[in-house]
Amino acid sequence: MKRKNLDKNPFSTPKGYFDNLEDNLMDKLSKETSRIPENTGFTVPPSYFDNFQSKLNAKIKKETEPKVIQLKSYKKFIGIAASIAALVLMAIGIDWNPKDGIEFTDLANSDIENYFENHDLNLSVDEIAEVIPVDGMEIYDFMDTPMNEENILDYLNENVEDLEELNIENNE
Repeated sequence: MKRKNLDKNPFSTPKGYFDNLEDNLMDKLSKETSRIPENTGFTVPPSYFDNFQSKLNAKIKKETEPKVIQLKSYKKFIGIAASIAALVLMAIGIDWNPKDGIEFTDLANSDIENYFENHDLNLSVDEIAEVIPVDGMEIYDFMDTPMNEENILDYLNENVEDLEELNIENNE
């Protein structure tokens, strides 16, 4: 809204309305065809206030008495039963036949390899050779890459100066 409209009161009354308002109101009330009912419809029962005070005191006394809740003894037994049930569940959950420990089959190959790489065992090659069974094993079982004729010739060319030192018999 604009500020101009806020300053002006939008409600108005006819001129001279309040001059004779009281007289007009009294005239309307004094007529027999008045719109105001003479009987309101609300009545008080007879002798209501005679014993009102005693009834009120009885209600107040009744409401101010503390409510007592009896504690039942069965609630104690519910707690005991719950604790026994918890103990039974715990006893069922305990493994009574545990394994003696970690077995060799439980270890992954990568764990074993990692152990040997990170720990110095102070074992010589001869000691390791005594432990490893070599029956039925080939040299290719120990090598990461298979040996082929090209690899052997490259190795010999790089590392051996005199091929006659190898004492290779000529089987051609």
